[in-house]
Amino acid sequence: MIKNAWLRWMLPACALLSSAHVLAEGSKPLLQEGKKTLYQRVLTTPGCKIEVKAGENAGAIQPAFSSFYVYQRANVNGQPWVQVGPDSFGKTIGWLPKSCVVDWKMQLTLAFTNPANRDRLLFFKERKSLDDIFAAADPVSIVAPLRAKLKRDGQVDGVVAQEPQYFVDLQKHFYLLPILSGEEEMTESGFYTRILNVASVSEPEKNAQPAPQGVNQLKGFNAAVVFVIDSTVSMGPYIDRTKQAVNKIYDKIKQEHLGDQVKFGLVSFRSSTKAVPGLEFTSKIFADPNQVKNGQDFLDKVSGLGEAKVSSQLFDEDAYSGVMSAIDHIDWNGFGARYIVLVTDAGAIDGSNKLSSTGLDAKQIRLEAGNKGIAIYTLHLKTPEGKKDHAKAEAQYRDLSHFDSTQSDLYESVNAGDLNAFGKQVDLLSNAITQQVKAAYMGDAAVGSALYAKDSTTTASTTPDQKLLTDTALIGNAMQLAYLGRKNGTQAPLVFKAWISDRDLIKQNIPTTDVRVLLTKGQLSDLSDAVSQILKAANEGMISPEKMFERLRTVAATMGTDPNQLKQKDNAKINDLGVLGEYLSELPYHSDVLNLDEETWKSWDGLSQEKFIRTLTVKLRHYQKYNADVDRWVSLAQGSDPRDRVYPIPLEMMP
Repeated sequence: MIKNAWLRWMLPACALLSSAHVLAEGSKPLLQEGKKTLYQRVLTTPGCKIEVKAGENAGAIQPAFSSFYVYQRANVNGQPWVQVGPDSFGKTIGWLPKSCVVDWKMQLTLAFTNPANRDRLLFFKERKSLDDIFAAADPVSIVAPLRAKLKRDGQVDGVVAQEPQYFVDLQKHFYLLPILSGEEEMTESGFYTRILNVASVSEPEKNAQPAPQGVNQLKGFNAAVVFVIDSTVSMGPYIDRTKQAVNKIYDKIKQEHLGDQVKFGLVSFRSSTKAVPGLEFTSKIFADPNQVKNGQDFLDKVSGLGEAKVSSQLFDEDAYSGVMSAIDHIDWNGFGARYIVLVTDAGAIDGSNKLSSTGLDAKQIRLEAGNKGIAIYTLHLKTPEGKKDHAKAEAQYRDLSHFDSTQSDLYESVNAGDLNAFGKQVDLLSNAITQQVKAAYMGDAAVGSALYAKDSTTTASTTPDQKLLTDTALIGNAMQLAYLGRKNGTQAPLVFKAWISDRDLIKQNIPTTDVRVLLTKGQLSDLSDAVSQILKAANEGMISPEKMFERLRTVAATMGTDPNQLKQKDNAKINDLGVLGEYLSELPYHSDVLNLDEETWKSWDGLSQEKFIRTLTVKLRHYQKYNADVDRWVSLAQGSDPRDRVYPIPLEMMP
């Protein structure tokens, strides 16, 4: 979890609080040009001093890339200055020379992806370096010599810094990679990539020691594997076969003296007990890996699990409830490698369904698992009874089991629900994970970083077993990098400004960063309210398509948009109505909501409209989850009003 204490590096000195003062009630920062709600913000650069009066030169040096609101601009002796404050509620702390700040128009920041399946991100001094690479027919001819020289000499002209070899855990070592500007372009190889101008700073550790070298760092590497099993009618044989597989692997663990290194757990799920009380539970933890001592103890803990005696109301089951129970109610902190194995013969109840206990869909649950470094495998039993359901269920579980850190697809199907084939896959997966932990324990070096990046392309001739082993090896490498990063306290590179690509320079389909939108409490509240209004209008519009935009025009008018202007736009987009915040229109992504117009809405059939409503409903529930997640609200400036704390929301969760 992101703790405020981790942000001390980016906050002004405490001594400045004595010079802070509050302007007249109602005073607000300056607005960005052409905006009605977005305020001007700046980031300080190294050596920037804050002064009580503009034109002085006796103030305290600010931590690099501290974030401030701009209240006034002035020229003193021909030099431009900005008056700044830590929040947008009238408090100011002094003046900064314009020459030592950079404008931060989009409140976006980046997070490194795990470098297991790509090379380390390079930060270039000039944009031209990236343009030359992406314009080359063979980018390897430019990049390979650069990396060779970096490895040999530790530096290269034009390269400001490179990403650490091990994964930087944003949850434990918060860092800011604010996007100052950027644009999307197509590379010579045919991929779209964003070229971004970013700033970077991370907190230097006090009394930091050099990271120890050598293979012994992995001596404590361990793993937890939690099976999340459907236990509805017809699942009995698969439950028994899973128990058998775990017991067998525990025997092997005992023989190889790995009892403390690999732990198994089990969660079971069914469906809504409100709809069918005889199901007994919606989800339940039978074995917590933190509490399982050995194979016999595991069997004892799960001995009471069998298939349900009554059928659920729907063919779909509440699989997401089982997965979220494993994510939220098991303590994963003590494990280096973290796996969930979902086993089911049915689809998952959608988050928008009244029988869903989570209100979430596959994408949101995948993000929650990713926040904790958990990989989700799905073993989908394609039994004859669920033939009509297979295609929809497969789409759900492929989304759920996409491991973003390595871009791996961890979905596996078992045709006709073949019990022998299922057992073989469970055995194979459990053994592969155990062998990886054994290799780490015995001192094998972590591979998968930039030094060992491999081509993980799956060919048509790859068998399912080979794919499972390849994916498991790659994910194991990613988890070792994350473990070593946590153990060594790996941090982002220190202060600089530079140009980067959000895609690997060679494997241009692999992302190097994830975008996070930093929304304040007020902005998130406004966003939730706006989405709620759009949902109400959309539900009315399903009955009468004309009412959708009529309702939205009414909402927009109550929010202060000129009614005459709205009437002139017969086919206005939702973005034109001003229902959603201005910050959304500035984001570097394509929004189906913002770009939706009245003609398009009317042209959709009922299923398309229902899908639109379902997607927005799930996102709205996620906003409520963010609002309640008190530990991840971050203050970007010391002494700022709590209302200006921000939450790092994944870009894909924006409407």
